[in-house]
Amino acid sequence: MIPTIEWSGKYIRMIDQRKIPRKLEWYTCRNYVQVINAIEKMVIRGAPAIGVAAAMGLALGAESIKAHSYDDFKRNFKKIADKMIKARPTAVNLGWAVERMSQLVDKAPNTPLDILKKKLRAEADNILREDIEINRQMGQYGQGLIPGKATVLTHCNAGALATAGYGTALGVIRAAREKGKNVRVIADETRPWLQGLRLTAFELMQDHIPVSVIADNAAGSLMRQKVIDLVITGADRIAANGDVANKIGTYQVAVLARENRIPFYVAAPLSTIDPQKKTGDMIPIEERDPEEIFRFENKQIGPKGIKAINPAFDITPNKYISAIITEKGILRPPFKKKIRELFHSR
Repeated sequence: MIPTIEWSGKYIRMIDQRKIPRKLEWYTCRNYVQVINAIEKMVIRGAPAIGVAAAMGLALGAESIKAHSYDDFKRNFKKIADKMIKARPTAVNLGWAVERMSQLVDKAPNTPLDILKKKLRAEADNILREDIEINRQMGQYGQGLIPGKATVLTHCNAGALATAGYGTALGVIRAAREKGKNVRVIADETRPWLQGLRLTAFELMQDHIPVSVIADNAAGSLMRQKVIDLVITGADRIAANGDVANKIGTYQVAVLARENRIPFYVAAPLSTIDPQKKTGDMIPIEERDPEEIFRFENKQIGPKGIKAINPAFDITPNKYISAIITEKGILRPPFKKKIRELFHSR
């Protein structure tokens, strides 16, 4: 399995996901500003992967801080953290990773700065390793929801490329295959960045898992024909009541699944749950450049002068979700009660 992001000496390198499937190309970040740019420009995407990139970017940024005192270091680190957290607003893992790295700094006022920088790098490495392990744990829990023979619909990419490795939704599928289950995948193309066509299909073909791609507007028809047995997606943020923010188009897939009595599952680590957001209406939705709608690879595919609306995510109300798969087990409705109990027990 290709690593999504890793250290290359003192620098960070990540797969440039804009280039897949035409070629596998590494994008090297020599400073934290380049990490922020990589997150903003979709070089790396997927909530868990963004969180890992942010942590590694902060460790890289800390190395560049020239400070003579802890207070001076902390002040400069906070400036970097404030810039990092603004890279993309919807994925909560970004803020979670920044907070975890910032807390390490806050708790180390008596630590020599050279040691503190090493601790930040070690913490970023921990976040990366933990993400892979968490995904494998989710896979083991989630694969129990998949019958021995099943066709699974996915939306966007929630695979190894969206994480540090293995994947959330695709991790569940991978785990089912490892158990010997006969699983076939249908991937929505996922406009406008085509993550399903370019990334999900690429990953599954690399793993020799049967996959077919459909246009986003074909999902309902296939559900009505009983072709699809269940739906699994990832999530970029989950509110305290179980409402889910995920790639634009997820909401309509969930509604169609409910109409056709098909289970709709969400696979996401606990770091994706934001207990401070009581409902999905409180989750900020990123609006991206309208040109992404009518341009593709610098080619104009719409009439000149056309306007476009380009929200990157939507909110799926909890009533459409059959279960949320986490590294601590499977959450079922009522989600508000289960999420509250889960966080109070930690």
